[in-house]
Amino acid sequence: MSYIVESVDSALSLLTLVAEHPGLGVTELSNRLGINKSRAFRLLHTLEAHRFVILDAKTSTYALGPQAFVVGVAAAAQDAVVRTAHRHMLLLNQQVNETIILRVREGQETVCVARCETSHEMRIIGRVGNRRPLWYGAAGKVLLAFAPQEVRAQYLGKVKQLAAESLGPEPQVIAEQIAAVQQKGYATSFGEVTPGAAAVSVPVRDVSGMAVAALSISGPDTRITARDVPQLLEPLLACAASIGRELGYNPPPP
Repeated sequence: MSYIVESVDSALSLLTLVAEHPGLGVTELSNRLGINKSRAFRLLHTLEAHRFVILDAKTSTYALGPQAFVVGVAAAAQDAVVRTAHRHMLLLNQQVNETIILRVREGQETVCVARCETSHEMRIIGRVGNRRPLWYGAAGKVLLAFAPQEVRAQYLGKVKQLAAESLGPEPQVIAEQIAAVQQKGYATSFGEVTPGAAAVSVPVRDVSGMAVAALSISGPDTRITARDVPQLLEPLLACAASIGRELGYNPPPP
């Protein structure tokens, strides 16, 4: 027996869609969600009445409303990882003057939960709430490499299926890359997510010793090159360690 209320489920799915893809109209939203246009309109009207979405009268498109930001700020304030990390991320941001990003794993995806922007005019555009598949970008590599064994097995199972259909790399290749990230303790990305973008990422651990987040320094590849990685790793690892200590992580002796 399912206790899910269908109308609430549809409304929340629609709200999530607006959050991830602002600037869409009712027709495209209904198509992407797989519901008819009249139902999508009624749901959007209800969300608008509660200020979770707003309608741009000129373009007839939707974006998040002020109440969504109230909920988002409250969620961030209540989340121990984000609350703990924010102060340390600001200090790291001031130290290296590049965008600092915190991502967490949710199933087979990663989600951006916090960002501190660089003051440079040239920067990597992104937003809190952005989702990506695991193993996508430096943070995705870290979150998969240091995920529980069953998560890695599930991911490699998908890779194996795609490889059988000639749609992806061999599982052995990914497994070797995962092992390399585990051994190094960090991951890098150059142009994998966005052309011209670079990032280096390390795990953040809590009292359980598990990697609960990935902390990254990101910027244009004109400022972050492979040569710069060792220089950036030192403050990045120190920042991740500071966050971990506040979350109760006690690293084993070397």
